[in-house]
Amino acid sequence: MNIQTKEILSSWKEFTLTNDKQMSVSVLNYGGIITKILVPDRNGVLENVALGMKEYQDYEANPPFLGALIGRVAGRIQGSSFELNGEKYNLEANDGENHLHGGSEGFHQVIWEVTPFQTGGTVGLTLTHKSADGEGGYPGNVEVTVTYTLNNENQLSLAYEATSDQTTALTLTNHCYFNLSGDLKNTVEDHHVTIDSRQFVELDENLIPTGSKLQVEGTSFDFRQGRRLGDGFNGEFEQNKIAGNGYDHYFIFDHSTTQQAIVREPNSGRVMSVKTNQPGMVMYSGNSLDDQMQLAEAKSQKYLGVCFETQASPASLHHEGFPDVRLNAGEKYEKETVFTFGVE
Repeated sequence: MNIQTKEILSSWKEFTLTNDKQMSVSVLNYGGIITKILVPDRNGVLENVALGMKEYQDYEANPPFLGALIGRVAGRIQGSSFELNGEKYNLEANDGENHLHGGSEGFHQVIWEVTPFQTGGTVGLTLTHKSADGEGGYPGNVEVTVTYTLNNENQLSLAYEATSDQTTALTLTNHCYFNLSGDLKNTVEDHHVTIDSRQFVELDENLIPTGSKLQVEGTSFDFRQGRRLGDGFNGEFEQNKIAGNGYDHYFIFDHSTTQQAIVREPNSGRVMSVKTNQPGMVMYSGNSLDDQMQLAEAKSQKYLGVCFETQASPASLHHEGFPDVRLNAGEKYEKETVFTFGVE
């Protein structure tokens, strides 16, 4: 196992974690961005399964948030405002009238303090950041630690911890786009996905939660027994059409199985499982990716990657009955998501 460090730009560094099976994960201190994940296919061929920019400087704009840590609140906040304890907080409107992924001062834009570590069976990175009271419009001084750990079972763990000195809104995630075909050989249309979820959150035409939860049964959102992602790309279901003929929806986990999601790619034989103590996730199927970005292996295109953004729901700021993003003063935020890579 080893950790390599590469100087990129003036203050940017890329850290590459490699285990004994030659799986590797590369991460920038800028935005905590995962730039590359190399894992073997069924024939042992190592290929990249994460979308990354060809040129590092393109991460500075990074409109699709490729690989980045997202905070303070992952997802869209309706009307770019919310109330806590009777006080209204106004945020930057960076997605039409709404606030998306923490705004331009979000965690995807900061230089994180990074400390590499190695134990008997793991290599990893501890990323820390202090977000000042009022930053991005959010209340509270927030201290955040995110730990990336790679072990010899080809498991990548992302552990999130945070505390605030005032009650605030916070739910963190990583916005990695996965493509298990390897080196972007195909879109994710034939990826076979299983999700432990009976309910998802209905969206309006601006991709804002309506306040309703819908049953997956009988729809292209029923992934309980597994289905092709492409089922929702070309179908007639209104919720797929709203999202640009795909998925950009929050699934509420039943937590009835060991893994919350499993992804299979038939050609390469790669399998990725997602296990988390988060209450749900946004699955985003890259509906807005276009051919304007040059990625490491190819030009970007629609459906070239799929995100599994494990998190609570920003809908909880405006509607009852959704997984809550409120973090009370002095309370500890502790969440973990583990991505396990294998073959079949």
